[in-house]
Amino acid sequence: MFFLIYGFGLTVANSFQRAADLGIKIGILNKGSFNSITDVEGVMVGQVTIQNDSVNTGVTAILPHGDNLFTNKVPAAIYVGNGFGKLAGITQVNELGNIETPIILTNTLNVSTAVSGVVSYILNLPGNENVRSVNAVVGETNDGGLNDIRGKHVTESHVLEAISLAKTGPVDEGTVGAGTGTICFGFKGGIGTSSRVLPQTVGGYTVGVLVQTNFGGVLEINGAPVGQELGKYYLQDAVDNNPDGSCMIVVATDAPVTNRNLERIAKRAIFGIARTGGIASNGSGDYVIAFSTNKELRLVNDNSNLRSFIELDNNAMSPLFLAAIEATEEAIVNSLLMATVIPNTNIPELPTDKLMDILRKYGKVK
Repeated sequence: MFFLIYGFGLTVANSFQRAADLGIKIGILNKGSFNSITDVEGVMVGQVTIQNDSVNTGVTAILPHGDNLFTNKVPAAIYVGNGFGKLAGITQVNELGNIETPIILTNTLNVSTAVSGVVSYILNLPGNENVRSVNAVVGETNDGGLNDIRGKHVTESHVLEAISLAKTGPVDEGTVGAGTGTICFGFKGGIGTSSRVLPQTVGGYTVGVLVQTNFGGVLEINGAPVGQELGKYYLQDAVDNNPDGSCMIVVATDAPVTNRNLERIAKRAIFGIARTGGIASNGSGDYVIAFSTNKELRLVNDNSNLRSFIELDNNAMSPLFLAAIEATEEAIVNSLLMATVIPNTNIPELPTDKLMDILRKYGKVK
């Protein structure tokens, strides 16, 4: 029997807290109301978690807005930090500079299933009766260490369910959705999210990030050598922690930026991985999908050959770069802090009590 645990309305069965709740202050910028990708107006997230004795996987769906995405496309770009992955839809996004479907995250061997689900969703939307081509955007990480991945337990109905559950507001983190079976820095990884709001003097824009963490390296939190202090890190003499696995990063903003500068923002999100000690190893597929929800920049199917819009100048981009870096770093940390262990497996949770002792030792918390 499978247990389906849906992403909203779920209370994760632990007492873990997010970084900010523990007094871990990452960066200098302010957070949004939910400290989540959904702080960017219009963005919605839905999740389906699939679990039984050997199955630990799921689906996470990110919608840039609640309208018909195919007829109201949003500007977007995808940046490849390391290309050991299976990201469907990347070439058309980078060629045309927009996204026309929900973004789906799942496991490696269910990418084709997720693509099929997204295509069905788009074809069945009112107004899309004549659509004959759909560019589904589906990312993945390999959860085979904690999941019966060869069983390909994600179905098209799971994908459609995750899309239908997508809502604004708080987003469940840790061992949920596409992060159910993931491992990060040798600890239980998962879904994490965070946001940053720029000062009004530089636009007041919001940047939100959601991550699916399944990668490795030498864990650092706020510059403290957490992995070394815990004796669990890549190339350690006693244990060779495998750094392979992948990290999917989704960046949303309401700033008026088109695909060229969205790619520049996406590049900076990779810095967020680096700040946590990730190394983008040979077998890690590290991808950033960035989009803008700014309504003036939507590509509406109105048969017009000309477009007119206002976008930010290059000189205005640096604050957005910093926001993407900080939000990515904190989202990764949140994915670790909120993850719960899977019974009968040997992948531990990041020990919060020991973590806080280490951060105090290095003066990173009071």
